[in-house]
Amino acid sequence: MSNGTPLWIAKGQKDVFLLPRMANRHGLVAGATGTGKTVSLQVMAENFSRIGVPVFLADVKGDLSGICQPGSQTPKISERLALLKLGDFAFSGSPVAFWDIFGEQGHPVRTTVSDMGPLLLSRLFSLNEVQSGVLSLVFKIADDNGLLLLDTKDLRSMLQFAGDNADSFTTEYGRISVASVGTIQRSLLDLESQGGDKLFGEPALNLDDFLQTDGQGRGMINILAADKLMLSPKTYATFLLWLLAELYEKMPEVGDMDKPKLVFFFDEAHLLFTDAPDALLQKIEQIIRLIRSKGIGVYFVTQNPLDIPDIVLGQLGNRIQHALRAFTPRDQKAVRAAAETMRSNPKLNVEKVIGELAVGEALVSFLDEKGQPGIVERAFVLPPRGQIGPVGPEIRRQIISRSVLYGHYERVIDRESAFEMLRARAEKFAQPSPPVEPQQPVSRQTPYSYPPVPQPSAPRPGGRRRDTLFEAMAKSAARSIGSSVGRQIFRGVLGSILGGRR
Repeated sequence: MSNGTPLWIAKGQKDVFLLPRMANRHGLVAGATGTGKTVSLQVMAENFSRIGVPVFLADVKGDLSGICQPGSQTPKISERLALLKLGDFAFSGSPVAFWDIFGEQGHPVRTTVSDMGPLLLSRLFSLNEVQSGVLSLVFKIADDNGLLLLDTKDLRSMLQFAGDNADSFTTEYGRISVASVGTIQRSLLDLESQGGDKLFGEPALNLDDFLQTDGQGRGMINILAADKLMLSPKTYATFLLWLLAELYEKMPEVGDMDKPKLVFFFDEAHLLFTDAPDALLQKIEQIIRLIRSKGIGVYFVTQNPLDIPDIVLGQLGNRIQHALRAFTPRDQKAVRAAAETMRSNPKLNVEKVIGELAVGEALVSFLDEKGQPGIVERAFVLPPRGQIGPVGPEIRRQIISRSVLYGHYERVIDRESAFEMLRARAEKFAQPSPPVEPQQPVSRQTPYSYPPVPQPSAPRPGGRRRDTLFEAMAKSAARSIGSSVGRQIFRGVLGSILGGRR
């Protein structure tokens, strides 16, 4: 299959194709539970891979891993092939790379606290405006003092340092609420208790590893194991949003291309927008609107089109709408909204048909050569060429161990960062002063000279000298390194202090 070959996705009264050069104009796959969204996602991913386009998708139900193995003639598949008259249909597997934040079902995926940034962390921790401001100040203090925030223990050390020395920073940075610091620390502990701390550390994900092809020129399908991650839905949504933001920031402008450089499927898309503040929604809309110029197509997968804000929904030109059941007033509104946002077909009553679609059947509208929405067609999505359902643990382990990436992300690096620097200064501060040399007796033949009087630092109220910044850091860290966590340091030997700063 050549790069510009239209991708055959569905078949009804006519064949329905997705044009590769329009695939970076984003899309939506919607429908109620059990109507065929996952199979539609799999069919699209396989087609993109066949023309050399890498794919990223999150496997929230744990049943997409079978895409790496050829499918087989099950009764349902045979029935669909006969219905669509696909006599020459050939099953085949696709090249796959498995990823997992927890490192159990794929290569570990990590980023650093600094790269995640205070805005996304504030959403991850469900912070209010004041608490978000305090977290931003903590990041600023760390940056100004050359303290890398790589993992959660770095952030915890900086939070403690900022809280213990809040008064010292008021003039330069503004007031730091100790109560807000405490709230952030508790949120951090909650994240760690759920295993979310495994998201932060090094080696951090290199996005180029998502843009690989195999020896046959097929795009790699990167599958993130998200069944366990979905137990923490806000962590799932924040991580995928971070991925989008990183792709937007780091990928070069390429303009219109014959095919995308990467296609990104965002399953359970409603989690991205639930309880998101207006400032974050504006950034999401900006990313979606502009990331297509980087050659990246984003496809949202969700049950209800109303889950997507209108400002984002208007950017999604390629649509696959599976059945919706109008049991409630909101469901009825969703049916009307889905019908109204598709280019009408005189032969179809779209609003009525949406409730009648069978499993695997959909209303499909893709962009044409001019970038205009095509007339909506009622069609069956083609069967996938790969296996439907998950593969066994042994096959998964074999694919992971044979990957060119195996061994790189599995080896954890813990280089010098904020925690280590604060600990080192604390140890230096805690060392006893050297013994004072005894003074030589004064010779009667030599005139006595008095030593210079040391000049005191500016006194604080009560006569006590103000600590310098590094002394305050050391005292703050000294209170933490006595704990068992503070003593158990396993640090790598790579990297200088500023080696990973952007």
